[in-house]
Amino acid sequence: MTSTWLDLPAGTGFGPDNLPYGVFSTELDGPRRVGVAIGGHVLDVSRLDVPAADALATGSLNALMSRGRRTWDALRARLQELLADPAHRGAVEPHLLPSEAVTLHLPVEVADYVDFYSSQHHAENLGRMFRPDSEPLTPNWKHLPIGYHGRAGTVAVSGTPVVRPNGQRKAPTDDAPTFGPSQRLDIEAEVGFVVGTPSRLGTPVPVTDFADHVFGVCLVNDWSARDIQSWEYVPLGPFLGKSFLTSISPWVVPLAALEAARVAPERDVPLLPYLDDTGQPWGLDLALEVRLNGDLVSCPPFGLMYWTPAQQLAHMTVNGASLRTGDLFASGTVSGPGEEQRGSFIELSWGGREPLTLSDGSTRTFLEDGDEVTLTATAPGPDGGRIALGEVTGRVQPAP
Repeated sequence: MTSTWLDLPAGTGFGPDNLPYGVFSTELDGPRRVGVAIGGHVLDVSRLDVPAADALATGSLNALMSRGRRTWDALRARLQELLADPAHRGAVEPHLLPSEAVTLHLPVEVADYVDFYSSQHHAENLGRMFRPDSEPLTPNWKHLPIGYHGRAGTVAVSGTPVVRPNGQRKAPTDDAPTFGPSQRLDIEAEVGFVVGTPSRLGTPVPVTDFADHVFGVCLVNDWSARDIQSWEYVPLGPFLGKSFLTSISPWVVPLAALEAARVAPERDVPLLPYLDDTGQPWGLDLALEVRLNGDLVSCPPFGLMYWTPAQQLAHMTVNGASLRTGDLFASGTVSGPGEEQRGSFIELSWGGREPLTLSDGSTRTFLEDGDEVTLTATAPGPDGGRIALGEVTGRVQPAP
């Protein structure tokens, strides 16, 4: 575990082995700039003598991310040095701000947004619900990471209100669609990956180059209107049922902080060469938690995901599609084999047929106005410690 002269809270997930990046401002000093979370503080790295200092006062992480892996590694090493050596305390301590004194903003100017469908347990659960007389997985599922392009403009930072969307809905028993607020508003507990280094159009990115292009990891809640989605998605897939809001955590954990979390997923179908990650897997042993109005309702295990982010990136670019700084791609709903490991309410309530009972005695199938959902996650760190990925929270507001 990396040493530090700071007096950190016991069990903090924001120690010097983590150092996630975010964008913040204060009431006293308005401009947005880059900070890192350390204990209960935010360190204003834009005021320090560090590599790429000119990229840290621009109001987003994009300028830093575009500099590439060599710069990311140099900055991280310098920050750990400043926080480890007491000789630097006088220069660093004035720029430590209490977390409650800052406002956190969307950390990245999102360029493109892609959402995948990479949990076998989630895909099988939905297949059993919607296609009970067929195989739960589609024939292509274990051969390629299924995904779709989302709407980058509605990616927002944690805490942004979740306004219940309006749209067309049609139940199986209805003769015609109706228009109105979604009655089956849901979450999708996911993990997101932020691209720093771009690629050239026409040049695929192999699985081996994942860490050279992806800057870091955040948490994602890809809110879903299941009734709008079920009516519109045939034959082209998700659209208005997904595009109204995607929430992400304000902290982006650098890939370098997650080396101890890497695992190799188990697979039972041979892969085409461009997806073969033998010997260099990028599965991540992340432990997610989903809370509804403070009640813990699910603990999805990211380590069981079938497809890794490196394979998702390779598939996303194998046709020659280019990467841009600020691209965000998400894992898709994270679910495990247990009922308490399901990462969406459509699974937790089994399509609305098995309501959840909360600690106050109320029940839920899907989300009601006023409900607040919080996703958190941790990962193994060096020497048995845990690294926090922060949280992403949203409260549901009535439809306009």
